[in-house]
Amino acid sequence: MLQTAAKTKVKKDTKLRSIKRYIPLFIMMIPGLIYLIINNYLPMFGLIIAFKNIDYSKGILGSEWAGLKNFEYLFKSTDAWIITRNTVLYNAAFIIIGTISAIMVAIILNEIKSKFLSRLYQTVILLPFLMSMVIVSYLVYAALSTDTGFINKTILPMLKIEPISWYSEAKYWPVILTVVHLWKNIGFSCIIYLASIVGIDGEYYEAATLDGATKWQQIIHITIPLIKPVIIMTVILAIGRIFNSDFGLFYQVPMDSGAIYETTNTIDTYVYRGLLKMGDVGMSSAANLYQSVVGFILVILSNAVIRKVSREDAMF
Repeated sequence: MLQTAAKTKVKKDTKLRSIKRYIPLFIMMIPGLIYLIINNYLPMFGLIIAFKNIDYSKGILGSEWAGLKNFEYLFKSTDAWIITRNTVLYNAAFIIIGTISAIMVAIILNEIKSKFLSRLYQTVILLPFLMSMVIVSYLVYAALSTDTGFINKTILPMLKIEPISWYSEAKYWPVILTVVHLWKNIGFSCIIYLASIVGIDGEYYEAATLDGATKWQQIIHITIPLIKPVIIMTVILAIGRIFNSDFGLFYQVPMDSGAIYETTNTIDTYVYRGLLKMGDVGMSSAANLYQSVVGFILVILSNAVIRKVSREDAMF
């Protein structure tokens, strides 16, 4: 009995010492937790708005329940198929093309031996990501304007092609929006992959070089496998937002031109326009809830698939 009591006391003392050891870290964590609760968890109370017929005179809790009526605007609309198709296909293209492009750029940057040039190129590539989408939209307009645009006035005449009314032709915008998205976001994405590549032990490459492996073989058999966990994590997170769209990209860059809604209208822009016309907060909340739930389900499913294929690469 005395030995058992002594062992129990030793365990408690060890546990207390370990807790005391991490007290400074717990204290440092408090501001972040407070921010997380205020910014991410308290607003979740607003989910109730999606099921209410909001009457501002009665308040949120006093307003009448609307059930699923707020969701009808999104699903019964004649444009429901178009906006869902655009949102999913654009994001799928952004994930696939963006991931491949970011990895390629990261590998190229890693091959630059000069620190000055490497930092210079990283800064130049990252600069568009730091720009406001309003500025980006006017840069795109400066290139695509029918009367004064650089492409219509300089590029197309050189190719002996007639000027194109870009903001009236819907068929061009899938390519335009994809290019703008890549130009703006590839810098941030490639920095994430570059950080992972820099962390790879150089001995792997030295051994591969001694065995006669080419650069391409080193990339395929060393670089890609070792950064695979990072690739999987970023792809899963992107899949979780596949029903969300970059509002600035799809609203401001096309200048809200009604003639090209067929290829630029997404769930977010559609809900925003509906909110401006009808002022229906409940409908907007319902759409956001729908996007969040679908995104959550997609993250769980994609992670489950990865767990079956490669358990160690799954996020949870």
